[in-house]
Amino acid sequence: MTRPVRTAAEFATRMDVSRETTARLETFVALLLKWQNSINLVARSSLDDIWHRHVLDSWQLVPMIPDDAKIVVDLGSGGGFPGIVLAIALRDRSGVMVHLVESDQRKCAFLREAARLTGSPVTVHAERIEAFTGHFTGGPADVVTARALAPLEQLLEWSFPLFGPQTTGLFMKGEGAGVELTRARKYWTLKSVEAQSLSDPSGIILTVKGLGRELS
Repeated sequence: MTRPVRTAAEFATRMDVSRETTARLETFVALLLKWQNSINLVARSSLDDIWHRHVLDSWQLVPMIPDDAKIVVDLGSGGGFPGIVLAIALRDRSGVMVHLVESDQRKCAFLREAARLTGSPVTVHAERIEAFTGHFTGGPADVVTARALAPLEQLLEWSFPLFGPQTTGLFMKGEGAGVELTRARKYWTLKSVEAQSLSDPSGIILTVKGLGRELS
């Protein structure tokens, strides 16, 4: 892992992000810090490192999203990482919509305000993940994301209704990703690639494709 980024300017330089996009990310971060006083959006201990631990951590998914992706679904969006960051990154792509699934109504209000202020292509779904994935009618998602949400076996169960033959899952996991993957393969067939996180030496980004149930 390289030296942590501490400011918006350092982030923009490290990740080669335009001034306009950086400004939108700054708007998002400022809003988060304001709302953090009322609701717990991220761990307070991480606020001093927000550009590294949250913004850069989320942004590293951007180059993993296929160029033709239109429907992106972020499960358990919470404080907007990675969902809002991805929506800001993808806002100039024609036809893109980022669906944020979050059951906490206060966090949903925050996500809607973040999308409004940054002009990002977002639809917020205020419901439990299992309910959303049971009735989503937008067709198969092109990309499904989740960040430190649940064990992989549970993530795959939630994500499966959203998967089509070309869907890509981008799941941000910790150091136990390998063990979780081994367990999940008992019940699921899938193709996977592991990449080390740019923001956390113990973090893994797990790319999943071809998801199907293992026939017993």
